[in-house]
Amino acid sequence: MKSRNRHDSQQEGVTGLRPAIGDRINDKSAPPDENTVRDWIGAKGFRHWVKLRSWIDTSYPGIFEPEWLYGGKKRGWTLRYKKTKAFCTLLPGYRLLSVQVVLGRAEREKFEERRYVWRPELVKLYDEARAYPDGKWLTVAVSSADDRRDVTALVSMKRPPQ
Repeated sequence: MKSRNRHDSQQEGVTGLRPAIGDRINDKSAPPDENTVRDWIGAKGFRHWVKLRSWIDTSYPGIFEPEWLYGGKKRGWTLRYKKTKAFCTLLPGYRLLSVQVVLGRAEREKFEERRYVWRPELVKLYDEARAYPDGKWLTVAVSSADDRRDVTALVSMKRPPQ
C-alpha cells in the first residue's frame, strides 16, 4: 500500500472520504514540501510541476522568489511567482495541477492579436474567463506538454524571458 502523507490524512479526516480531483492542500500548519506536492498531484502532474518551475527559474534567473500562500480551507496552498505584479500562481490540486495567469489589458491585446495561433482549448478558456478590472484570470489545467507550452507562452507575454 502506498504511504500517505499528513495532507491526505488531514483531508480525509473530516468526512472519511478521499479528496476529490482538484481539491487543494488545506492543512494550514505549514506550506507543503516537494514530497507532499508530488503525493498530492500525482507523478504525472509532478513532472509538469518540476518542468514549469525549472522553466521559470531558467527563463527568469533571480527575478522571482516563489512564495507559498495559504488561501483558507477552500483554496488551500498555492505557489505564487511575483516581482512587482503577479506573474503566475501554481495551484496543486488533488491529482490536478493548474496554473493561474492574470492577463491585464496589454496581455489581452496581445492574446487577441494571436487569437488564431493559440490552441482552440486555450481560446475557449480565454473566452469563458470572467473579466475583472485587473484583467482576465485564466486557470489552465496542466496535464500535457501542450498545456505546459500554453502556460509558458501566456506568461512570456506578461514578461519576456531573459
